[in-house]
Formats: sequence, C-alpha cells, structure tokens
Amino acid sequence: VPRDDITGKVDAQMWSRMQDPLEILPRRPDATPNHTEVYLPEQVLIVFRDNVPAIITHISSGTASSGTDEEWCEEVTISPGEQDNETGTQAIKKGVCGVSWTPGGVFKFYRLVVGRRESQLGGMYNPVYFNKGIAVHGAQEVPDVPASHGCIRLPMHISEYFQTLVSKGDQVFVFDGVKEPEEYGEQSPRFNWVDPNYTTTTSSTVPAKTTTTIATTSSTVPTATTTPVGTTTVAP
Repeated sequence: VPRDDITGKVDAQMWSRMQDPLEILPRRPDATPNHTEVYLPEQVLIVFRDNVPAIITHISSGTASSGTDEEWCEEVTISPGEQDNETGTQAIKKGVCGVSWTPGGVFKFYRLVVGRRESQLGGMYNPVYFNKGIAVHGAQEVPDVPASHGCIRLPMHISEYFQTLVSKGDQVFVFDGVKEPEEYGEQSPRFNWVDPNYTTTTSSTVPAKTTTTIATTSSTVPTATTTPVGTTTVAP
C-alpha cells in the first residue's frame, strides 16, 4: 500500500489486498541469520529469522527522520546505567537539548533491559539498544508518523514479546531513503547538550526503578502454518 494511501482503517479494498498471497523478503538476505530491518520512510520494522518475517509492525522514529531538523530542550529523568548516569545508583534529573534524529546505518543489538527505563531520549519500555542510547522500545503513543526523540517506538503489546524475537549481536539495518545503510556504516547519533536555560544548577535524584537485564540467548519462534505463496515482494 503506498504510504500516501494509509488511513489507519481496514476498508473493503484494503481487506481484499490483505488476502493476496505475498511473501515478504528481506532487503539484506545475507545478514546475520536473525536480523532487523527498519524502513524510516515507511515507518515499518520487520524482524527476520532465517529470512522469514517473525514480526512486521508500524513504528514511530525521530521527527528529524522526516526531513526536519527539530531541536528540543526539556528536563529529563535518567535511570541508573543510562548515558550520563552510567555508574549511578539512583535516577537523576537534568536539563538537556537534542535533535530528534534516527540515523540510518548498520548496527547490532547490544543490550536488552526488561522493564521501564528513563533516558535523555525519554521513557522506554523493554528497550533493546542498537546505537548508543537509541533503542527499539515500547511506548504508549506510536503514531504512523515520526514523533520520537530518536528511538524506534513500538506498540506496547508488541514490546511485551519483542525481546524474545531478537538477541545481542543481531544486525539492525536502518534505511533512511537517502543512502544505503552500508554507506553510513555504524553512524553515531547527534549527542545531546546541556540546556543553557535550565534553572537547576545541580542534578537532583529521584527514586531508582528496578530493571533486569535479560539473558543473551534467543528463543525460537514457533513455525507458522502457511498457504502456498503466489507472489514475492521485497520488504518495502
């Protein structure tokens, strides 16, 4: 379905198109056996396991991914273990500014955390990190347009089991519609800076939230029963 035709509703025509026997193929079939592809122009994420889709979902990425260069300044809460509070035992509050950008490139998942986290990029649920502080995570609001500070938002019900579909070391390809991910390589995000107008001169602490880092082993997705495939489609 062309992105401009998306309405968020399934009408008779959409339902008919959904019955087409399509096979979704990865753009990077030679990646790690299990890998994730993120398509920023379409706001879609697919996890492939042995080149077969395990999940296809809409996402919401950084607003700068849509062609703007949107800056933001706000007070943020940073959980222990997150950037700028790596060795802390309690969450802290700071005034920071940043650019809401999700970089294109080739990355790997390197950290999985269970539960709610707070970082300079905002609140996260069950985050899976792949580019510094940028993660794929659950969120209450996941519109079909870019709306985050740079992370990849997932619907909450998908984030409940997303970590069972991926593992540390799995490759992540982020397609921005401008260049191929390999042309960027492991492109770093634009780092945040101190908000010069923040009124509190020292960081304040808030009660820490308990989180658990999950094991690095991956789980197997049950094999689904499929019908004969009529046509083949490369992922959007």
